[in-house]
Amino acid sequence: MGLIYGYDIYLRPRDVARALAAVAELAPPSRDVPPLDVTLPGGERIALPFTSDFGSDPVDCSASGEFRLDTSLMFGVDEAVRAYGESSGLPAEVNGRVRIGYVYLAVRFESFLHPRYASLEFWAATSGMSRLFARSASIRETFTDLTAAVGGVCCLFDTGDGGPEEVCWLDGEATRVRIGGARFPDQRALVATWPDPDVTDCPSAPSTPGGSG
Repeated sequence: MGLIYGYDIYLRPRDVARALAAVAELAPPSRDVPPLDVTLPGGERIALPFTSDFGSDPVDCSASGEFRLDTSLMFGVDEAVRAYGESSGLPAEVNGRVRIGYVYLAVRFESFLHPRYASLEFWAATSGMSRLFARSASIRETFTDLTAAVGGVCCLFDTGDGGPEEVCWLDGEATRVRIGGARFPDQRALVATWPDPDVTDCPSAPSTPGGSG
C-alpha cells in the first residue's frame, strides 16, 4: 500500500458551507465538469466545481452527515511543486499557480476527534503526491491559509498510517508541533485546547484563502 498523506481542517459545523465555497475558489479557472449540487444538513444547498465518487449526480448529505469530493486545486509553485510538475507532466502554470488533482476531500459534520467539530480532510491520491504534500511549503500554506479564512480551529498534517500527526495551525497562527511530544502527548491533549464550538465570538479571519508560491 502506498503513502496516503493529507491535511485535516477542523471547524465549526456552521462554517462548513463557507469553507466549501472557499475550497471552490481554489479550483482551476476553467471548469471541465458540470456543477455538483450538494444539500447540507439543515437543507442549505451549494454548487461546487468538483465531482463526488467521480460523478456529478446531486449529493444529499442532510441525513448522512458526511460526503466525499474529488477535487482539483490550484497551488502556488515552489521548488517542490515545480519538481513534481516536471516529473508528473502537470498542466502549465497560470499566474504562478498550477493545477494538482485529484485531491480527495472527505467532509464530516461530526469529526473523529471531536463530534461537535466538523472536519475537511484532504488526501493525496498517490504516493508521489503524498511526498509533495510533505515537502511543499506552498501546499502547507494553502491549507493553513484556508483554515484561517474559514475560522478553523486547527489544521493537522496527517500521514494516514497511525503515526503522529503534525499540528500546522492552532490558536490563530501557523505552527509545527508533533502530536506525541511534550506539548501534545496525544490527540486528546490537543483537542482539550480547542474552544467550545458553540462560542460565536471567534477571531475574524482573512477573506481570501490560498497559499503563495
